[in-house]
Amino acid sequence: MQRKKRKNRLSMTSLIDVIFLLLLFFMLSSTFSKFSEVPLPVGTAGTVASQTTPMFLRVTSDEISLNGETIALDGLPAALAGEPDAPTAAIVGLGPEVTAQRLTDVLAVVKTIPHLTLNVLVPA
Repeated sequence: MQRKKRKNRLSMTSLIDVIFLLLLFFMLSSTFSKFSEVPLPVGTAGTVASQTTPMFLRVTSDEISLNGETIALDGLPAALAGEPDAPTAAIVGLGPEVTAQRLTDVLAVVKTIPHLTLNVLVPA
């Protein structure tokens, strides 16, 4: 009498483990926050944004100052707004330890101000 060969069944445990690990990897490596673009105009030599005297905005890791006076981030739009419908220019200078997140926070607040021309001084 001959024995019938029986097919071995494949174990699904290893397949389920691999699928679980892939799912876990993609969940942890993806991000769920929404990114937004903030335009970053850079000043060049020989261009004039407007005929008014520009304001100087200094951003450091600890504080924000407008024309030498310390100002809070939430008070920045009121200080920079100026007269309605009048073009306003501002130059942004960065401190040595300013992070990209700090600059993005400031630019996100500043971009809500109408008629504001903004130039960022990039350290050489």
